Amino acid sequence: MTAPTTARGRVVSGDDAWMLEFDAVSKAYESRRGTVEALQAVAFAVRRAEFVSILGRSGCGKSTLLKIAAGLTPATSGTVRIDGRVVSRPVEGLGMVFQTPVLLEWRDVLGNIVLPLEILRQDRREGLERARELVRMVGLSGFEHRYPAELSGGMQQRVAICRALIIDPSLLLMDEPFGALDALTRDEMGAELLRIWDATRKTIVFVTHSIDEAVLLSDRIVVLTERPGRVRTIVEVDLPRPRSLDTRVDPRFAEYGQMLRRAIYHRAG
Repeated sequence: MTAPTTARGRVVSGDDAWMLEFDAVSKAYESRRGTVEALQAVAFAVRRAEFVSILGRSGCGKSTLLKIAAGLTPATSGTVRIDGRVVSRPVEGLGMVFQTPVLLEWRDVLGNIVLPLEILRQDRREGLERARELVRMVGLSGFEHRYPAELSGGMQQRVAICRALIIDPSLLLMDEPFGALDALTRDEMGAELLRIWDATRKTIVFVTHSIDEAVLLSDRIVVLTERPGRVRTIVEVDLPRPRSLDTRVDPRFAEYGQMLRRAIYHRAG
């Protein structure tokens, strides 16, 4: 279900089921050469336990939108709400995964995973037990005391996902987390993320350039226009769950891909 909006891009909601709401969010940057408008009146909402992807061409403001949601970058206008509360500063209790893992080289796997708990001054002993559970969940048992230099790119990204999950966030923001991986590892990580989502049912907002990745993972896909990014369309993906890489052979998978390509490149028909 898509949150209804007005002609000016404001969400008409108030439904407690919405975990994240973008309400007429715009963002402009000032530079010596003038104003650069990154986002314009973006409005949509994400339900609890929903997996929503944001798709669009490079430079359309996808990553900026996630930073605004996390409170890392202020919107020029409009409002973001998480769990009904307006975002006005960095959000605590939020999980975020970036394109690169950003692991501390001098910490082993467990040490990297529990870092957010140390920053929040939470119980490290309980955190280590939770970290071990997460390590088992993502298939890294036996690597608890390995350092980042001893891990492959895909393994490092699994550690980054564990680090985001260690605080048990209600909302997980993922900014092209598999973009730097090779095609085979990217497929493997997509399948892994499906399994993690099935196990945890976290609300996930996932930025990607990959149409196939968005279709495989998502309940809904928000397509942004070229800069300034605006919501061109929102596509509901009606493919059965649980999904796997084999889902890509479903004829409807290709149909969704064609629909999204038309939306991104703004072709009729």
